[in-house]
Amino acid sequence: MIYLQLFYTFFVIGMFTFGGGWAMLSLIQNEVVVKHAWLTATQFADIVAVAQMTPGPIGINSATYVGYTVSGSIAGSVISTIAVTLPSFIIILIICKLYDKYSRNKIFENIMKAVRPVVIGMIASAAAILITPENFFDWTSWLLFAAAFAAGKWLKVNPILLIIAGGVIGYLIY
Repeated sequence: MIYLQLFYTFFVIGMFTFGGGWAMLSLIQNEVVVKHAWLTATQFADIVAVAQMTPGPIGINSATYVGYTVSGSIAGSVISTIAVTLPSFIIILIICKLYDKYSRNKIFENIMKAVRPVVIGMIASAAAILITPENFFDWTSWLLFAAAFAAGKWLKVNPILLIIAGGVIGYLIY
């Protein structure tokens, strides 16, 4: 039964998420922490942290880890991963067939422009979900966050270097 629930949950998440894995996180969090209570907020934050460090898209990595954690098996990981990617695969196949026909259509262009603010909002929502007392528990954690954000945004520091530096600094401080 859990496999069907995982498939349905992640298929719906995959179907209704635009903007990639970061936009997907808020929907995953709502489903697995709030709606189904499969995980605690702390467990979800840990899964997101591991998914960020693992090569590949964060939404798919999160689905894989959630599937394993919830079911306790590799089958749960596989089912969740397939379910979250299947809608995109189907949609891309359809779009590829129709793109040449409608790419210069003004309605199509306007729809693509309208989706952009929604994607930004979903990514901001994913970031807001991770701002919890478990993740930001003192002024030092806020300072580290601000420094990493500034280094990435304005100094264009490589994200991999930021992750490594954050891990080392966090280890030394905490």
